[in-house]
Amino acid sequence: MSSYDAIADWYETTLVPGWRADPLEFGPVLRELLGPGTGACLELGVGTGAHAERLRQLGRTPLGVDVSAGMLRHAAGRLPVVRGDATALPIATGAVPAVVAIMVHTDMPAYPAVLREAARVLAPGGVFVHVGVHPCFCGGFADRTDSRAVVIRPGYRETGWTTESWSDQGLRDKVGATHWPLPELLGAVLEAGLVFERFAEGGAPTPTVFAWRARKLRR
Repeated sequence: MSSYDAIADWYETTLVPGWRADPLEFGPVLRELLGPGTGACLELGVGTGAHAERLRQLGRTPLGVDVSAGMLRHAAGRLPVVRGDATALPIATGAVPAVVAIMVHTDMPAYPAVLREAARVLAPGGVFVHVGVHPCFCGGFADRTDSRAVVIRPGYRETGWTTESWSDQGLRDKVGATHWPLPELLGAVLEAGLVFERFAEGGAPTPTVFAWRARKLRR
């Protein structure tokens, strides 16, 4: 059972509606990094499928995988989904032209293994886009009570899981989150065999989102 099963309804009715106004700039970031295209786009940790329409608007055909049956109950009406572990994807090697991970890497303590699986299922030349909370400005060490003056306490350089949060309105205090300092997070992408192409940030005035596009080289 996933920790998200217990909060799936809250997530869908409280968190997702707040994303529709796009304060974190998911739309612009995906347009910049993923861009228009055709064919399947696999979303890792798809949750309730909140980003499926944004992927369709880019011409992609969204598919989703998640470990939480509760979350997938909401997602099933938005896109084709399968219950599965992102560290062992039920997808053939080289099968998809695009993979995205949107606001999920802190939910995945084994994210380096997830990146390796993303690289495995990508077709040669395929694109992987990560959109996640900003490692430098979001975490148990960051107090964002005042978005104009984020307070960064000791803890950024410590990798690990925590439920410590500045707010009781988000996910971190409910299901916890894993923090990866920026060098470790980016290093895991390179170790997975992906090549960086572009970076972006989202949210203002201090970025909440850090994102990148990487590609699987043709051999």
